[in-house]
Amino acid sequence: MMEQMVEHQMEYNRFLLTQDGHDCVLEYQISDDQINFSSTYVPPELRNHGLAEKLVRAGLKWARDNGYQITATCWYVQKFLH
Repeated sequence: MMEQMVEHQMEYNRFLLTQDGHDCVLEYQISDDQINFSSTYVPPELRNHGLAEKLVRAGLKWARDNGYQITATCWYVQKFLH
């Protein structure tokens, strides 16, 4: 599996990682100074390779670097906030 970079697509409120022709996505919504990470998706055939974690770590770093108060309705992202 080739190492891929996480792309931040601000116009779509998401972080994207494309692997083997499949999109892995971390979606968020921003309201004032708060960001809510709402959904993480990795296609079944690509799961258990650390791709979701890579997306979440990139998203959280960006949010912290930009001074957002972070919340998560996505259960997977919540694991990184405790």
